[in-house]
Amino acid sequence: MRLKLISCEVFSREMETAIDRSPNEVDVDYLPKGLHEIPCSQMQDRIQEVVDQGDDSKYDALLLGYGLCSNGLAGIHTRNIPMVMPRAHDCITLLLGSKERYLDYFNEHPGVYFKSSGWIENESSSDELSQLSIAQTSGMNSSYNELVDKYGEDNAKFLYRELCDFTHNYGQFTYIEMGIEPDDRFEKHTREKASERGWKFEKVKGDLSMIQRMLNGIWDDSEFLVLPPGSRIEPKCDAGIITSTEGESQ
Repeated sequence: MRLKLISCEVFSREMETAIDRSPNEVDVDYLPKGLHEIPCSQMQDRIQEVVDQGDDSKYDALLLGYGLCSNGLAGIHTRNIPMVMPRAHDCITLLLGSKERYLDYFNEHPGVYFKSSGWIENESSSDELSQLSIAQTSGMNSSYNELVDKYGEDNAKFLYRELCDFTHNYGQFTYIEMGIEPDDRFEKHTREKASERGWKFEKVKGDLSMIQRMLNGIWDDSEFLVLPPGSRIEPKCDAGIITSTEGESQ
């Protein structure tokens, strides 16, 4: 098969490894991680634009290297070819190899923040996406002193705790080692960040198998949604995570 892959750049190492091992011919476009930081409607518009460019009869299917990502993929559609998307809330499912393993780990480790080589390599967004980010437009990236100057000390304490200090609900970094990293610099980086914050640290083995099955064309319904042409992605409040709805988005 000839496939078109549109993927978040945090998966670039994993996707390139899987492409090399796949029997299929795969063309790929990587989109910036910073799309996750802008409003969902803008993220959808940008991904849809790239999907439209790949919606071509020369491909047998279009693959999305994304999870639902806080509904950032909701409404995405193709007109001419099938589209395949993992049944995943976010990228951690793909890095751990299944939504079941992700759910088990998440339930056993509340307050965990995941890291991988791709997440660390792409932590900084472009200037354009940074300016459009929710944190920038809402003031969530303000420093404590900036809030004091603007709102007074009592209000600043509340605002900083509730809006700006996103880490207060976390207490552990978990580094996902995929086995394709060039060295241990990413693990060391995560260990250092955990130490700086006084957080726990754990390293777990990642699993490329779900990504590999997607690239190989093994699209079992329990793992992947195959959308026929003219249908769009919709969230689903059950273990399936996503479903398809007939009719193109306008």
